[in-house]
Amino acid sequence: MIPVQTASVRWLNDEEQQAWRAFIDGSQRLLAVLNSDLSDATGLTIADYRILVLLSEAPRKALRMSELAAGILASRSKLTHQVRRMEAQGLVVRESCEEDGRGVIAKITPRGLDELRAAAPGHVESVRAHFVDLLDSSQLKLIAEVFEKIDAHIQETTE
Repeated sequence: MIPVQTASVRWLNDEEQQAWRAFIDGSQRLLAVLNSDLSDATGLTIADYRILVLLSEAPRKALRMSELAAGILASRSKLTHQVRRMEAQGLVVRESCEEDGRGVIAKITPRGLDELRAAAPGHVESVRAHFVDLLDSSQLKLIAEVFEKIDAHIQETTE
């Protein structure tokens, strides 16, 4: 975390301020509309969908809760609450880790896979309509480069 500087604050100039506010406003609106579209069509939230995707792509369709928390960038306690809710819906199950008996594994259920497969086409269309199709190839590449750089920096400075 960066300490607060009171003596010599490097205030944002107009260009920096415009970029920062555009990012904040645009990203929050984008996630809100994607969540609304997904929830209205399927009952799943973006958080549910992200968990189901990560589990569906994992070996044996399962991940340790700690790995899943890292994958969705959430605290373990927040993930536990989310997975408990999804477990009640029959989308995932939790099991003891066979390797060491201490960890907990989250595993996607057949119903969870079915829900994910049913939700994916509409979600991808929403992502296209509100993000991908608004940009050209060079803009998409630039966004990927920018956020990969930001993500790598944050991972390096917080680990």
